[in-house]
Amino acid sequence: MTNINHRPLLFFLFLFGSVGSQSTIPGRFYPIEVVNDPHIQEIGEFAVSENNKQSGVQLVFIRVISGEKQVVAGINFRLVVEAKEGEAVHQYETLVYEQVWTGYRQLTSFTFKA
Repeated sequence: MTNINHRPLLFFLFLFGSVGSQSTIPGRFYPIEVVNDPHIQEIGEFAVSENNKQSGVQLVFIRVISGEKQVVAGINFRLVVEAKEGEAVHQYETLVYEQVWTGYRQLTSFTFKA
């Protein structure tokens, strides 16, 4: 009688059996379903504030309109934010990297959305 170790097969089924579900796969962007979440709004406000520091432009954060997140060694947030420059309201695409457990946050990109 042969003794077969089924652990690798079980691991494979566990890992790939949930791909079709709502599980999070590292490296892939997923929609943020509740953009009104205070944490998401805080990240959008951070993006505008950091852009103001780096560019010298004085935008006023209004809100996050939509976004996606990507699990890496932390989380990348790709957000579309609305901000005012004077009386004009524009949308901007931002990318913010965050490591909650270290308190680290970095604006990676901030571009005008045409």
